[in-house]
Parts: sequence; C-alpha cells; structure tokens
Amino acid sequence: MTQTQELKEQQTEQKKVEETAVKEKKAKPDKKEEKKPHKKEEEGNETLKQGTVGLVDLISPASIDTRNWQYIMVDGMYIATVLITGYPYERVAGWLGDIISFDEGVELNIYYEPLDKAKLIKELTYTIGVTSVKRKNTGENQSDVDVIDASIGHARYMRAQMQLESEDPYWLYLLISVYAETKEKLEERLTGLEAKLGAMDIMSKRADFRHEDGFMACLPLHQITQDLKKSTARNALTSGLASTYPFVSSEFCDNDGIFMGINEHNRSLVIVDIFNTKLYKNANMCILGTSGAGKTFLIQLLAMRNRLQGVSVMIIAPLKGHEFKRSCLAIGGQFLRIAPGSDDCINIMEIRKATLDEDLEEERDGTKKEMSFVLAKIQKLHVFFSLVFEDMTVEEKQFLDDKLVACYENAGMTFDNESLYEEDPTGQLPQEERKFKKMPVLGDLYKLLEADPDTERLALILKRLVSGSLKSFNQQTNVDLTNKYTVADVSELKDDLLPIGMYIVTDYFWDKIKEDRTQKKIVVVDEAWNLIGSTGNRQTAGFILEIFKIIRGYGGSAIAATQDVNDFLALEGGKYGKGIINNAKMKILLQIEEEDAESLQRILKLSQEEMARVTSFKRGHGLFYAGANHLAIEFVASQEEKDMITTDRAELEELKRKKAEEKSGIGLQDNDIDLGLDDDDEEFNFEDFNFEDLNLDLDLDDEKQE
Repeated sequence: MTQTQELKEQQTEQKKVEETAVKEKKAKPDKKEEKKPHKKEEEGNETLKQGTVGLVDLISPASIDTRNWQYIMVDGMYIATVLITGYPYERVAGWLGDIISFDEGVELNIYYEPLDKAKLIKELTYTIGVTSVKRKNTGENQSDVDVIDASIGHARYMRAQMQLESEDPYWLYLLISVYAETKEKLEERLTGLEAKLGAMDIMSKRADFRHEDGFMACLPLHQITQDLKKSTARNALTSGLASTYPFVSSEFCDNDGIFMGINEHNRSLVIVDIFNTKLYKNANMCILGTSGAGKTFLIQLLAMRNRLQGVSVMIIAPLKGHEFKRSCLAIGGQFLRIAPGSDDCINIMEIRKATLDEDLEEERDGTKKEMSFVLAKIQKLHVFFSLVFEDMTVEEKQFLDDKLVACYENAGMTFDNESLYEEDPTGQLPQEERKFKKMPVLGDLYKLLEADPDTERLALILKRLVSGSLKSFNQQTNVDLTNKYTVADVSELKDDLLPIGMYIVTDYFWDKIKEDRTQKKIVVVDEAWNLIGSTGNRQTAGFILEIFKIIRGYGGSAIAATQDVNDFLALEGGKYGKGIINNAKMKILLQIEEEDAESLQRILKLSQEEMARVTSFKRGHGLFYAGANHLAIEFVASQEEKDMITTDRAELEELKRKKAEEKSGIGLQDNDIDLGLDDDDEEFNFEDFNFEDLNLDLDLDDEKQE
C-alpha cells in the first residue's frame, strides 16, 4: 500500500469520528439549557412521594418469612403448596370438584398453556414410528410390552383427536395452596388433603424448599417457574381441559329457600327451596333418626321457617305432642288436642268441599266428570273402620257398607252431589257459597249397627267412640283450619286408639290440602311408624303412601319422620316404608343405630364413609340428601328459635328462671318503677291507683306536677 492511500484512509477515519461526535452532541441536550428544579420544590416532591400510599402498598403483605423449608409465613398465616404430579388418563367431568370443596383454607390453582398443534402432531408421528420399531425389538418381557403398547395407544389417540376432532393440545399444571392459622392446623389439613387425593387415585407431593415459588404461582400474577412446570406438567386435549374446569360449587344455596344449617364440609350455608320443581322432582322429605337425635327439634325448626316463607304447615304429633305447643302458640298457630275429654273434635263422617279437582278436569277435556262425594267418603271410611274393627269378616264389611250408605241417606244425602247442599230459595247462589247439610256423626251410624243383628258386634266395638270414654269423637267438627300453622296432638291416644286418631287428623289435613293447588303447603307426620309399621295395617299404610305419591300435584309437600327404621320397614316386607323413602327426593339421616343403618344401606346405597357418619352423628348433625347431593349438615337455630322449641331439661329450667325473674321484677334499673302488676292482669285502672304512694319527685311546677 502506498503512502497516498494510507493518508486517504486516515482522513476518512478522522471524518467518521468527527461525524459521530456531532451526532452525539445533538443527541445530548445542553446542560446549560436544562432547568434545574428549585431545591424546596425537589424536597416537597420527595415528601409527597413518601406520604402517598399506592396500590402495591395496599395489597402487599406486611411480612413474609421464607426461612422454613416446609412452609412460608405471610402476615402470620402458615402457607404450603401441594403439587399434583399424576392422575389416571380417564377422568369424569368435574373430577376436581371434591378438591375445590374439600375444606376451608384449601384452594386449587389451574394453569393452561397452549402448545403448537402442528409441531406436536409431527412429534407424535415420529414417536409412534420409533416406539413401534422398539416394540418389535422388545423381548419376551410382558411388562415392557404393555408399557410400550400403552404409550403407542395414547400417542395415536392424541393424534387422532387433533386431526379428526379438531381438538387443541395444552400443558396442564395443577397446584393446591393450603392455609392455616397454626403450624399444627396446617399439617392437619395437608395430611387430610393428601389422604383425599390418594383416595381419588391422584399422586401429589409437597413443594418443599419451593413453597415461596408455589405461593407466587398461586397468586393472580401468572408467574410459575420452570421448575414447578416440570414437576406438575401433564399434556391434555380440549375435552380433557373441559373436565377440569370447576363447574361445581362448594355451596348449596337455592333462591327463595329456607336456611337448613351449615355445611360441615366447608362451613358454607345450606339454603334449600323444597318447592323448586326445576331442581327437585317433588318436595317430599323423610327424616330418620334414633330417639334423642333431634327429630322433633328439626321438624319444628323447618316448619317455623317455612311458615315465615308463607307456606301453610300442618303437623301430626303422635308422641310428646306437648313439645310442639310452645312453638305453635309463639308463631300464632292453632294447637289441637285430639284426646278423650278434649273440646277439640274432627267429625270423621264429615264430607268437606274439595271441588277443585273436578273443575280442573273439566277444563282439560271439556266434559263434565263429577265424582260422587258420598261414594268417595264411604271408601275412605272403610279405611278408617278397618282400624276400628281390625278383624272384620267379608260379610261384615258388606253390612258396614250398607249401613254407611243408609246413614247418609237418613241425613238426606245420596250419590247425587246436589243432595249435599241446603236448599237455595233464590236459586242464584254460586256453588262455592252454598252450605252443606248437617253431617251425620258416629252416633248415627251406631244406631243403625245396633238395630241390625248382623252388625251387633260392630256396634259393641263402636260404642266406646259413641258413649264411652271416647265419646268426644261423636260430635260435629268444631275446629277451624283456616290458621296457616296447625298442630294436632294425638299423643294422649294410646295403643289401638293412636292409629285411629292419626288417621282422623290425616284425613282432615288431606282434604284441606286438596282445596287449592296454587297454595304451598306442608303436612308433617311425626313417628310415621305408628301408621305404616308393624302395628299399622295395609289400608292405612296405603293411604299414607298415596299422599306421598300424589301430593306434588296439589302443590304440597309430605314429610315423614320416624325413629324406628326397622319397624318402619316391617309391614309387608317394607313395601310401604320403602315406597315413602323412594318418593321423598329429600332425606335427612340423623344419628341412627347400626342395625337400622344396615337396613338403610340397601335402600339408599350408603357408602362406608356415610355409614360411619350416620352411626356417630352428634345431636343436631345429620346427612342431607337432595337429589344427587349428599351433605353433612349442622342444623343451627337462633337463640329465639331455641327458646321456643327446646325440650332440654337444663335449657327449660333456665328459661323458667328467667321468666320468674322478669315476673318478680328482678333486674329493674335505677330509674325503673315496679308497679307490682302481674302478667295476668288484663287491665289497669289509672283512676283507682294512688300515685302519691310512689313518692315521686319529678322536679316540676305545681301545675305540671298535677
């Protein structure tokens, strides 16, 4: 190279350096032109920044301790992460539901990461080819052959689903956060969760030494480390991802329902609307539990809460009916005492108005199909008298039928429904305003039976209900069921009289239920084993079962409660007891004896876990069935409800003591005045009372004092 060429190159390089310097100078602003902020202004801005609370400050924890390898502590809360590392290839929809609703302090976190579909199909095709060659070269070891065949099958399935069904591939990552206030509680929840996962055939491991990364991954920041991805990664297609989506709820809450109690599983509220026909096939319920399990308390609790929802409630109490009285009167209900010597009477011979069914039938087919009220009543009376005359022969049944027809004919009533009504001189009164004639009573039937030698035996048996110790049954109905909350106490009827009294009340309630389909109503039969158990008979049990089958058509709900499950299932091999249980889409199992639990296991298909629960429940706890939902519930009552319902001796004694204190004036404040009046005083005459005896100094003028 010549000197001239070297000189030209040096000049060119020098020129480039100068141009670069000029560009840098233009890019940098002139320091002299920069306006420096005033010193006081700069100090004010720093002070403002220090006193401002930003969003990060609001959501950030006050402290995080990551020194322990088994957990981390955030604001005093112990937190650990569990990684899902494996699970079976085939899973049903919502298979993560049990984890979502496992317990409080447990949260499931799911990551979905899409994969390159075309690239994955190419890799699967290559893998299938390589694995197939490997399969041919495999020896006689059957376990190796099975593993290779399974791998090829899975790869071919994924490829076919992506190519033919247009499914997309994803990576799936599952992490579970566990929170607790104490280290012991954290370990308890972790152990319980791991046992639950093991029972679901899901493999898991704790994220030891990585709980901080797990905590960050479970925050709504979408930050999951590659190490955690590697530990939890599992490929899935679109349909597989859909099965993991949490279309489940840990809560059981119906709109317009009543508060049942607290879900023991996650402490959420259980609110149920038994009349929601979109969710439940019928509103019937069956409550089963041993003596002392809390059936009577629960019945009253549900009845009162439904009444507050505007539902009519009718309760039949065959045992300890007095326990229903306080709550009935407190809610403004009517308490009927069906017993020897009682003033309350329901005439079993009475025909009551229930024409709504015929009107609806006429609207459906356009024809008049009117049923004879007298014939229908006689058929129901045959069921009643099967309880009174337990050993009637076929001939006596026919004689009784003749006397019943004659009894109504003597009262001017025939099979023509028009004969039931009193004469209308004007002929203009609508049917619903016309009055029925005076109904016959048992005494009228007794006279006919006594006069015929063929029925003298029946008359002798019936005499007890006519002129004997139970003559209070031989009169016209003198109770009014317009009250929306009615309790019928038949507990004073003993032995063979109890089914008779229960049937009379049930028959009356059933007629009231049929009056209006549009009204919600509930009929409760407590201790139903008295009617359909070993002491019942086929006709009565069939009548109760019929109510459970058709009450839904009248907008009603039937609730049966019993403490003796085996007796409940005794009549005719459990035909009627099983029928009632199967026709009740809602069931509550309180604590029951192990022998009864074994009988129910065959009917309700109880799992071993549920069997263990129902035999060890504490009072006030039970297993609630609503369709496919099975919940362990703690039935909770407010203090006011407890005071109205409780039958506990200690609680009743405390209530009595408080009432005595209130009556005696104990607990008066300094400025209170005890006028010495009893609660029973109906009125107070101010003119006769001498206020000078109170020696009041109101510090007023004479005129104002007077």
